[in-house]
Amino acid sequence: MSPLDANRPTSELDALRQRLAGTRGREYWQSLEDAAASAEVAELAAVELGREPYELASVNRRRLLQVMAASLVLGSLSGCGPEKAQKRLLPYIREPEGMVPAVPRFYASATTHCGYAEGILVKHYMGRPIKIEGNPDHPASLGATSPWSQAQILSLYDPERSQLPLHHGRAAAEEDFLAELAVRRAELVRAHGEGLRILTATVTSPSLAAQMDALRNAFPAARWHQWEPAGRDAAVAGSRRAFGRALDAVLHLENADIVLAVGGDFLSWAPGHLRYARDFAARRRATDTGGRMSRLYAIEATPTLAGSMADHRLVLPPDDVVRALGSLAVALGAAPAGWAPDPSPWIAAVARDLAAHRGAALVQVGAEQPVEAHVLGHAINEALGAHGRSVRLIEPVAVGGERSQLQSLTDLVQDVQAGKVELLLILDVNPVFTAPADLGFGGALGRVPFSVHVGPYVDETAQRCAWHLPQAHELEAWSDARAYDGTASIIQPQVRPLYGGRSAHEVLALLLGDLSPDGRALVQATWRAHIAPDRFDSFWQESLRRGVVADTAASPADARLTGAAVASLKLPPATPQDAITVLFRPDEGLWDGRFANNGWLQEMPRWHTKLVWDNAALISPATAERLKLRGEDTIEIRSRERAVSLPVWILPGQAEGCVTLPLGFGRTAVGNVGKGTGFDPYPLRDASALWHLSGVSVKPTGQQYRLVATQHMQRMAGRDMVISADLAQFRSDPGFLHKLEARDPEAPDRSLYPGYRYDQQSWAMAINLNSCIGCGACVIACEAENNTPVVGKEEVDRGRLMQWLRIDRYYSGGPDAPDTYFQPVPCMHCEQAPCEVVCPVQATVHDSDGLNLMVYNRCVGTRFCSNNCPYKVRRFNFFDYTDKDPRLPEAWNPDVTVRGRGVMEKCTYCVQRIREAKIAADRDDRPIRDGEVVTACQAACPTRAIVFGDQNDAQSAVRARKASPLDYALLPELNTRPRTTYEARLRNINPELAED
Repeated sequence: MSPLDANRPTSELDALRQRLAGTRGREYWQSLEDAAASAEVAELAAVELGREPYELASVNRRRLLQVMAASLVLGSLSGCGPEKAQKRLLPYIREPEGMVPAVPRFYASATTHCGYAEGILVKHYMGRPIKIEGNPDHPASLGATSPWSQAQILSLYDPERSQLPLHHGRAAAEEDFLAELAVRRAELVRAHGEGLRILTATVTSPSLAAQMDALRNAFPAARWHQWEPAGRDAAVAGSRRAFGRALDAVLHLENADIVLAVGGDFLSWAPGHLRYARDFAARRRATDTGGRMSRLYAIEATPTLAGSMADHRLVLPPDDVVRALGSLAVALGAAPAGWAPDPSPWIAAVARDLAAHRGAALVQVGAEQPVEAHVLGHAINEALGAHGRSVRLIEPVAVGGERSQLQSLTDLVQDVQAGKVELLLILDVNPVFTAPADLGFGGALGRVPFSVHVGPYVDETAQRCAWHLPQAHELEAWSDARAYDGTASIIQPQVRPLYGGRSAHEVLALLLGDLSPDGRALVQATWRAHIAPDRFDSFWQESLRRGVVADTAASPADARLTGAAVASLKLPPATPQDAITVLFRPDEGLWDGRFANNGWLQEMPRWHTKLVWDNAALISPATAERLKLRGEDTIEIRSRERAVSLPVWILPGQAEGCVTLPLGFGRTAVGNVGKGTGFDPYPLRDASALWHLSGVSVKPTGQQYRLVATQHMQRMAGRDMVISADLAQFRSDPGFLHKLEARDPEAPDRSLYPGYRYDQQSWAMAINLNSCIGCGACVIACEAENNTPVVGKEEVDRGRLMQWLRIDRYYSGGPDAPDTYFQPVPCMHCEQAPCEVVCPVQATVHDSDGLNLMVYNRCVGTRFCSNNCPYKVRRFNFFDYTDKDPRLPEAWNPDVTVRGRGVMEKCTYCVQRIREAKIAADRDDRPIRDGEVVTACQAACPTRAIVFGDQNDAQSAVRARKASPLDYALLPELNTRPRTTYEARLRNINPELAED
C-alpha cells in the first residue's frame, strides 16, 4: 500500500468500504488506491510502479556504495587480521579423497533459531559451502527451510563479521585476554565462583547444558542467566499455572479438523513452524483429500501468516483478544460458571464448531499473548480433548526453560548495580540493544570490572564490554541442539573459521581451565556419556550422516489441568475506544536485529507491507483517519519519559487503535549493510510491556520519510490474477472454475507461430495457492541459488529490484478486515512467449525442453522483452550490481553465471539443476526420474506449494497437479500458454459465518 492511501477524505474511504463489502472471492486489490479506482488513481496505475519510479530523482550514491562495497573492509583489515581473511582461491595440491570437481556433496547439520534446531543439508563444491537445503530426515524441517536458514550462507561469508579480539574497542592479542582470564579465574576459584555471571540466549544444546553443569560444580556461587528478546516467558508461565509445572505444547495439525490461532503465528515463527506449515497445508489440499479440508480461525490484532490463511479472522485489540478467548472458554464449559458469556455471534459459532469436533480440534496461543491467554488456551484444549491427540505436552526442550528469562535478566542487572558481579561472560546476545529500556542494561554494564562479549559482530554490547572475542559462525563450529519436539542434531562445521573465532563451547572450556579446547571433543564427550563405548563410533557417524540423533524426541508428559487454573484468572477490561496500544513484533527478516547485516533479508519484501530496507509504524485505515495521518508521515510515539519517532504505513487488517512496531532495525553498531536502516522501537519496550504497551500518545512531527515497497512494482493491474472460491462450491461443482473462465475452447490452438514438439522432457511448474503461506523462503532460496545481487533501498525505489521471484499480495473485501492472498510469480516460461519474438539479437530463446532461456552474452540490453512481458518477471542489471556485491568469491554458486551490467535476467526453472540431473541420467543410461529435478524455490517451500517436473511423464506429480479442476493460468486471454500454472485458493467457510 502506498502513502496515497491515507490522503483520501473520510467520505471516500467510507464509500470504498461500502463498495468492497460483500466482494469476498470476487474482487481483488493490492492496495487502497487500486480498490478506490478514482481518476487520480487510474492515472497513477498507468505508471508501472505507481509512484513514478523512473523519474530522475537524486539517488544517494554514498548509501549505494555502502551497501554494495562492504567487501572493502577486507582490504582495511588485511594488515592486522589473520591470514585467513585474505581473498585467495588456491587449487588443491592433493585433492581430498572422494572429491570430484564440479560434483556437489551434501553434509547434514542444523541451524538454530531462538535456540531451536532446524535440520539442514549444506551443499559443497570443492569444499566450499554455497547453498543450504532442508534435511528431509529432520522432523522440524522435513526438507524445508526458513528465510533465516537460507540466509545463513550469506552471513557465513560476510566480510564485516568480527575478526579480531578487542580490548576496550582496540585490537588486541588473544594471549593478553587469556592471561587476564587466568588471573580472574584464579580469584573465582578462591571465591567458589562468587561474582561470576554468564548470559546466553535460549539454549537447547545438550553439550552446552553439560558445560554449564560443570561450571556450576566448579563455581557453585556462579549464576547462569538467559535472555531472548522474542522469548516465550508467557507461554512457560501459562503452562506452569495451568499444569503446576512448565511444559511445552507440540501441535499435531495432521490430526486437527478445526484450528483456532489466537494472536500468534504457528506458520512463521513458533518453534516447529516449518513442520506445522507442512502439516497444515497437507490438510488443506481438497483435490488430494477427496474434498476434505481443515478449517482455520484466527483472532489477532495485527496481520500474521496464520491470519492470512484463516477461513475466518476476527480483528481485535490485544486486551479484547484475551476477553474473546475467555468468552470462548465459557461457551465450551472450560471457564467458571460465574463468568459472563459473550453475545458475539462469531464467538458462539466458533465454539459450536470446536465442540462438534472434539478430539480433532485445537487452540494455539501465540507466545506474545499474556499468561491469562495461555491458561485459557490450555483449558479449552483440555475441554476439547485435544491433549494426547492434536496437542502433545512434553517436558521443556530448552535448558532452564522453566524459568522466566525476563526475571533472569532483571536479577542480573540488579546484581551488577549492587556490585556483586566481577566477571560477566555474554555469549552471542546483544542486551544493550534488545533488553527492556527500563532495566538500563547498557549503563549497568560499565560497573562490571571484567566483562567479555563473544559474538559474530562488534555490536552495541561489544562496544560496552571490556573484551570482545569473535565468535565462529554456526556453519564453522561443532555443537548440538534440540528441535521443537526434543529431537537432537549434531551441528558439524562446514568450513574452517574464515575469520578466526571460537564457539560458545570453546569459550566456556577456557573458563573451565582448558586452554586448548577442541569443539569436536567437547560435543563428543556429551554423547559418550549416553552411548556404550563399543557403539559410539557407529552412533556418531550415523548421527552426522542423517543429521538427526535417533530416538531423542521427547516423550509425552503426564499432566492434568489444575482445578484453580482458570478460576483465579482475571480478564482485562475492554479496550477504550480512543486508546492507542503499541504492539512489538520481531521483524519478518531481521528478527530481533541479529540479521541486520544480511542484505538478502534486508531486501526481502515483508509479508504484508512489502516494505524493504525499513520498518514503520503500522496502523489501520480507520486509525489513520482518526489521527489525520497519511502514509509516510513521521510520528512521535511517547510513553512517559521515553519516545521514538518513525514513519507511518497504513496496513489493511490492522486492529483499530493498534500501532505495530517491527523490532530489529535502527542498529547503531553493525556493518555497512545494516547501518542506517529503519528505526529502533526498543527504547519504548520495558519490562512490564514486552509485547503490548497501552496508554501511549501519538503526535505527528510534521515531517515525512520515504518508504519503499515492492507491491507496486512489476504490477499487473486491472487483471484477475488470484482466483478463490468456497469449499462448498468446489464440492458441488468441481469444474466450476473453467465454466467461469468462459473461454473459446479453440482459442489455445490458434497461433501465428508454429508449435514445438518435445520428444524428451517438457518442463513445467504448478503452484498451489491453497498451500502458499507467503513466507518468502522461496525468494531467499532463489537468490542464494542463482547469484542474485542485492541492490539497496535507492535502487529498489527506482524499480531495479533484481529478485527473480516475487510474491504478490492481494486483498478482497473491505479495507478494515480483508482476506489476504499470496501468489508467487516466477517466469511463466510461456509456450508462445511474447518476449522471444521481439528480441533483436535472439538473446531470449526457447529450448528443446520448453524452457524460455536467456543467452547472456547475446543480450544488448534493449529491454524490449521486458516491455513485452505481460507478467513483469524480467530484471535488468543496470549497474553491474554483482561486481560490487560484498560476498566473497567463495560464496557464489559456480553452476550459475554471474551476470554483468546491461543484461536481462529472469527465472530459468533452475536450468543448472536440470542439466545436472540429465548428466546423471545419461551416465546411468536411464531416463530422469520424477522428482529428481527440484528447483530452489520448490526445495525451500515448507508447504510443498510448488511442484516442478516433466509434464510429458504421465506419472509425474506436476502432471497430476495440472490435471486438477482448480488449475488455471494467468492471463489466458493472451494465449501465451504459460508453463507455470496455479491452483485456485479454497476457503472452508463456516455456514454460520458465511457473511463474515
